[in-house]
Amino acid sequence: MFYIGYSVMETFRTLVNPAVSPCRIGYAASLMALGSCFAESIGKQLLQLKFNVLTNPHGIVFHPLPLARQMARMMTGEPYTADELTYCNGLWGSFDHHGRFSHPDAGVCLNRINAELRQGCSRLTEAEWIFVTFGTAWAYRLKDSGKFVANCHHYPASHFERIRTNAEEIGVCWETTLAALRRINPRVRVVFTVSPVRHTGDAHENQLGKSALLLAVDRIVHTMPEYATYFPAYEIMLDDLRDYRFYSEDMAHPSGQAIRYIWKKFCDTFLSDETRAITDEVESVVKAAAHRPVHMNETTAVFASELCRKINRLQQRFPNMDFTGEIHALEQILSAVRNYAESQNHGTPPAES
Repeated sequence: MFYIGYSVMETFRTLVNPAVSPCRIGYAASLMALGSCFAESIGKQLLQLKFNVLTNPHGIVFHPLPLARQMARMMTGEPYTADELTYCNGLWGSFDHHGRFSHPDAGVCLNRINAELRQGCSRLTEAEWIFVTFGTAWAYRLKDSGKFVANCHHYPASHFERIRTNAEEIGVCWETTLAALRRINPRVRVVFTVSPVRHTGDAHENQLGKSALLLAVDRIVHTMPEYATYFPAYEIMLDDLRDYRFYSEDMAHPSGQAIRYIWKKFCDTFLSDETRAITDEVESVVKAAAHRPVHMNETTAVFASELCRKINRLQQRFPNMDFTGEIHALEQILSAVRNYAESQNHGTPPAES
């Protein structure tokens, strides 16, 4: 699955080099990223490079059992109803959803939830790759119903029981979930990761929780090797990048540099050389389009026009690529150049933006 190199005298590091996947991701593929904030990072990187990816239609979720329940809901497509919402601190929300769906108006909250549920249902049936990140084995279970929640929404702690789920419970649940998924989407491949984000409240509890997740994923992958695999983001962070300089200021989350390093390992594992060449081309265009010129002159217009042509050529080759934001920004630049030229011709200063 992956290799750890110990050429200490040459590198003074423990290198974690994942084995190259026999199946590769191309730009035509339909992708999905689910789970903890590390899944959000993967989804964000893929989206920035214009892959066709949908990330967390229920919002960020850290525990595998609520995540499996969300997947089951997307497989059935059963809409959420008003009696499934909760109310706390002036907001309506759902124990199945992240706080970004919460709203003072129950109708708005429910509309947001069901709109993204429909997207998730559609993507789940067509996705060729799903990236699933488990964040923690420590769960919060409602005392009155026994339900594991995806988000506590600042409810009083007295409503919940905090427990650590074991590897067997997680493994059995996900084996059942993946078997059901394969019935509606036989071609899907699922890549599991364990989030490298530390839970700093108790170091020992963090290690126990991560160990349960690693054992659960190992069970799933060995039970279903034909369509489930593991990417060692956790090992890359803890063994390869074994230094606090690779953490952000909270000493729990990977730094931007660490995320880029893990992302490169991810690309080396799952992207072909041809796809990597395309990502380089896309990244160049996206970075150029993000540039905001100071001078609104003919040189700037030529720059923006040429960039628009490059985007058009990419979209002709890959119709799934969405450059809406970049095209809008370039059109604004071209409009500003035209306005400036007209103001110069009429001898009047341009309006301040």
